[in-house]
Amino acid sequence: MMIILMLLLSQIACHAHVLRYYVYDPQPPVHKYYKLGDLIIGAVVSLSFIVSDPLTFDVEPPPVVYQDLSILTKHYQHILALAFAVKEINENFQLLPNFSLGFHIYDSYFNAKRTYHATIQLMSTADRFIPNYKCGIQNNLIVVIGGLDAETSFHIANILDIYKIPQIIYGSAPEMNDKTSGLSFYQMAPKDDLQHVGILSLLLYFSWTWIGILAMDDERGERFVRVVIPAFSNQGICFAFIEIIPRINYSAEHENMLIQGAKIYEVVMSSKANIVVYYGVSYSILFLIWFPYISEFGVQKSYINQLKGKVWVMITQMELSVLNYQRTWSLKLLHGALSFTIHTKELHGFQDFIQSQKPLNNKEDGFLLDFWQHVFNCAFPNRIQDKVVGLICTGKENLQNVPGSFFEMNTIGHSYSIYNAVYSVAYALHSMTASRLRQKARMDQSKMMRSLQLHHFLRSVSFNNSAGDDISFDENRRLLVGMDLINWIISSNLSFHRKKIGKMAQETTIEETLIISKDAIVWHSWFNQVQPTSICTEHCQPGTSKKVKEGKPFCCYECIPCPDGKISEKEDIRDCYICRNEFYPNKNKNFCLPRYESFLSYGEPLGINFSFFALFFSLITALVLGIFLKHHNSPIVVANNRNLTYTLLVSLLHCFFCVYLFIGRPKQVTCLIRQTAFGIIFSVVVSCVLAKTITVVLAFLATHPGSKMRRWVGTRLTNSVLFFCSLIQASICISWMWTSPPFVEVDTHSMNEHIILRCNEGSMVMFYCVLGYLGFLAIISFSVAFLARKLPDTFNEAKFITFSMLVFCSVWLSFVPTYLSTKGKYMVAVEIFSIFASSAGLLGFIFFPKSYIILLRPELNKREHLIRRKC
Repeated sequence: MMIILMLLLSQIACHAHVLRYYVYDPQPPVHKYYKLGDLIIGAVVSLSFIVSDPLTFDVEPPPVVYQDLSILTKHYQHILALAFAVKEINENFQLLPNFSLGFHIYDSYFNAKRTYHATIQLMSTADRFIPNYKCGIQNNLIVVIGGLDAETSFHIANILDIYKIPQIIYGSAPEMNDKTSGLSFYQMAPKDDLQHVGILSLLLYFSWTWIGILAMDDERGERFVRVVIPAFSNQGICFAFIEIIPRINYSAEHENMLIQGAKIYEVVMSSKANIVVYYGVSYSILFLIWFPYISEFGVQKSYINQLKGKVWVMITQMELSVLNYQRTWSLKLLHGALSFTIHTKELHGFQDFIQSQKPLNNKEDGFLLDFWQHVFNCAFPNRIQDKVVGLICTGKENLQNVPGSFFEMNTIGHSYSIYNAVYSVAYALHSMTASRLRQKARMDQSKMMRSLQLHHFLRSVSFNNSAGDDISFDENRRLLVGMDLINWIISSNLSFHRKKIGKMAQETTIEETLIISKDAIVWHSWFNQVQPTSICTEHCQPGTSKKVKEGKPFCCYECIPCPDGKISEKEDIRDCYICRNEFYPNKNKNFCLPRYESFLSYGEPLGINFSFFALFFSLITALVLGIFLKHHNSPIVVANNRNLTYTLLVSLLHCFFCVYLFIGRPKQVTCLIRQTAFGIIFSVVVSCVLAKTITVVLAFLATHPGSKMRRWVGTRLTNSVLFFCSLIQASICISWMWTSPPFVEVDTHSMNEHIILRCNEGSMVMFYCVLGYLGFLAIISFSVAFLARKLPDTFNEAKFITFSMLVFCSVWLSFVPTYLSTKGKYMVAVEIFSIFASSAGLLGFIFFPKSYIILLRPELNKREHLIRRKC
């Protein structure tokens, strides 16, 4: 039954301590009510769920003749919380002196017509339905507490708003729109937006991104689906399915409901999503309890026996309550569920009050007998006419032995809200009477005026309840209350236990999230006590990135390796990224390694070898120069133009020393000097070789009688060739330095592993002009020497020059493609090697034969020998 509790407030001379009970059962709606003193509370409490046409189940109902299969006994605690609060307040002489509280209870049956009827009865006589007239207590104030479901609260508010009677809602608040925005009520439960944030925070905390949604087919369910889809999607959460649960129908259409339920069951159990958010009303949990027994209703499906574990995430509205015929049904499906509940503390003395409720001793309570029979599956003999089949109630049964799915001794969220609601009314009335006394207002104010005053004091009420919680409303008449996160633990013997594993403040954001004791959670046995995961695709490991599958939600993707030069250090990265300049990707592309500066240094083997060979060849060149200087008057030295020979040897010596400009950390000075020095020095070397070749040719031609070539033989021509050829190269280098000089460059792109420090040539055109001019001189020298190779041996250096220039040209022709195909310090190494090879070739082919004659064959180094061979 859906019960409406009415609170009537009036002034009397003393407190009433006698509990009087009246039973009145008109059709419809049925109502049973308490009356305490002359001040009555009215409220809506959900006690039961009525099926007008009970279904026939294969599961055998309990063998009791007097049995109402529809009662949700667990909600009886809501009435006890109301009675407990009223009892405490009436015994507190300081809170409401000269006042006492009482209450009426009405049933709405989750039906709009009956809800309106019951609400109007609040303003009618006790035995006759006369709207807007209540004989005897017409001056009493009324406050209505209810209901548990939003739709019931909305129907009540439509009536109460006419009379300005305050309504305190302990369940979910109805959705307001433009037409209903004027309705006023006070909400004891957290607002829906806070629950949405709590659910989202919970999903993000456990990284559950692939979830299912079950929502009730009502306005709140539609709003939930409408709100959460964009909000959750923005946080990276996708939906495996979104199913709308049909409302529980009281008609004979139960077969269609079960068939629809079977289809939903198939969707839920076949999905890979391990997390299902269930957004329903108070009785929605019954839908889940049916899941394992769908086959019992004639819906035969092969998947029904494949019961999988799911983590059910539920809202504050939902409690684990079962009907009597479900007493023996398995609740294993709900084991490990996570439920948000209204923040609750245990009320001192409440459990003792519950224990004191005995049907044989408390005859004023018209609900207690029915409750007792359903909870203990027995019957009282005086309640029925026929013989009792089954157990007989003794009235001494212990409520502590009742399974938690039927009744709980600990205070549950909605009962705690009812308790606080009653106290809110009491403190508001206390402030209101104190204010009236101070103002000496007239006591005969109209009932509506006093109701409006009560509204004012309810808005500003603020107190600490007996559990120590602060109770106050915000500007929107919502109680400033947080939420607890509860873990449902269901044992094999069907016992039910709530375990608080987290909490959420009254005002929070997604970033602040929940406070959760992760290790305290008991998961469904399906997960072997390992935190379940719920993702559409396994995590993409570092080194890969996500690529969304076409036509699938964005949570469903495939993992592709990062491209070259990029990495991903975390799981499920959407795009790989480039390391900073100082780092480079490792082989697995999952983190960055520090880059090392790369240049040809003196400390590495290649630099050491080059330094050694540069020094070695320099010493060899210096030794040859020394030999020629020592024997400068010898015929072989004189015959080969001593000055030109010395110039060539000194130039070769500088060529070998030039190598040191290419080794070491690049600097601006060395970058400017090394290529110009290399170009000018080598142009001098090749110019010397060209001059020597021309000298040989002219010397041979001058020996013929009457030859006019004699005047060209001499230092004048050789100096001119050397000067002009070198001047052209120097001019090219000066133009290079003027227009686009070389500079130090930090190259972070050519090689992933290294930062290349190198000299940028500035203008590659000018660099290749220098090389081209050297090649031009070398080709001319080679051509002239090649043509003069058959001249007499006595004066013929042409053969040696031909071989030397052949080596020179071969080296520098192969240098260009090799240089362009290498990177970093190896480009420098190629150039150094070319300098070595070409310089050593000139030194060896031109000067080794002469040094051999001077040192080892001195008898050949005579003028007579040269003249004889000539003749």
